[in-house]
Amino acid sequence: MIDPTITKVHTVDNITEVQQQVARFRTEGYDKDNIFVLAHDKDRTKRIADNTDAEKIGVTVEGLGNAVANLFRSSGDELRAKMRSLGISERDAERLEVEMDRDKILVIAWGGKPYEGEEFDPYVHFYPYHMV
Repeated sequence: MIDPTITKVHTVDNITEVQQQVARFRTEGYDKDNIFVLAHDKDRTKRIADNTDAEKIGVTVEGLGNAVANLFRSSGDELRAKMRSLGISERDAERLEVEMDRDKILVIAWGGKPYEGEEFDPYVHFYPYHMV
């Protein structure tokens, strides 16, 4: 049985793969509101979210304090903060940001538990699998 309380992060190449992965997450039982897309560019993230069943990581997930702080952060810091709010460790957020620098797109099925500060989820599943 698939557990929709486990956060999963898939790195994909294009909008078609985003759509396919979102559909897989939905069949695995993830709520539509807990499936997010993230790309290095805000406009690209918005376009992809608008054209798929994925969401952008917003204030309700990242928290008001983080959302306000993001107004003053660099693009990379903002991306990492958004990932951290979903429980992705700082180390993995940095690695994933490098992937987004290479034009990759993240499709994230969030388990639903909010994270703050240095707290992270040690059970996040990454695809493709990455050895640290």
